[in-house]
Amino acid sequence: MTGRPLTLMAVHAHPDDEATSTGGVLARYAAEGIRTVLVTCTDGGCGDGPGGVKPGDPGHDPAAVAQMRRQELEASCEVLKISDLEMLDYADSGMAGWASNDAPGSFWQTPVEEGAARLAELMRHYRPDVVVTYDENGFYGHPDHIQAHRITMAALEMTELTPKVYWTTVPRSMMQRFGEIMREFNEDMPEPDPAEAAAPVEIGLPDEEITTWVDTTAFSGQKFDSLAAHASQGENIFFLKMGKERFGELMGMETFVRVQDTTGADVPENDLFAGLR
Repeated sequence: MTGRPLTLMAVHAHPDDEATSTGGVLARYAAEGIRTVLVTCTDGGCGDGPGGVKPGDPGHDPAAVAQMRRQELEASCEVLKISDLEMLDYADSGMAGWASNDAPGSFWQTPVEEGAARLAELMRHYRPDVVVTYDENGFYGHPDHIQAHRITMAALEMTELTPKVYWTTVPRSMMQRFGEIMREFNEDMPEPDPAEAAAPVEIGLPDEEITTWVDTTAFSGQKFDSLAAHASQGENIFFLKMGKERFGELMGMETFVRVQDTTGADVPENDLFAGLR
């Protein structure tokens, strides 16, 4: 043992991403005395501006939005008790198909090797025992999420480190439940087309393919508050409409796929640090 604390590093694309899929584990492990490091790759400048003004609309100022979202991110980190926040500050690339995908300096246009080299330096500094990021499709195809995955995996190859590595996911058993709850809180949302309902689900994984199920129910209030800290994006954060109690019932379990491990810990596991303590 070196005497240094166990360390979790989560690599996310935008301000507010830290809360949705990893807010529970960040809060839980911070409470257990583990060092939690959040790396946020972009400035979030393609988010909503004050009053809900959308990117490309008159009055949307990406620089002002980025500054506002930085403040919200810092507030979220306070809620989750995150030890260290690192921002790579690449320009937000926007959703797939947006013109901002092609903007010079956007994260999507950044060479993977460049982003990976910067992240590798952070990994060497913090020496994480566990690294969490997205899968190859960025969970749902967002360019910045895909790029975060790419630079994370490339950065790991650049270092001599051998942390446990996880990709965030959602069990398919939950996807139908998500749809039901979304319709409950959005009366205008149409019922699913039977043909679409029968088609293969692209988001998430079959339950049996998920290696790691972490119960963060006790920290769901912090997770909710961390999402609420991103108030400027409230229109886009569906989960805030539920209220804390329903939120905790639905979002108390965070799930992952373990893709790198040297501990030999059995799967399925219920702790990202299984085999490390």
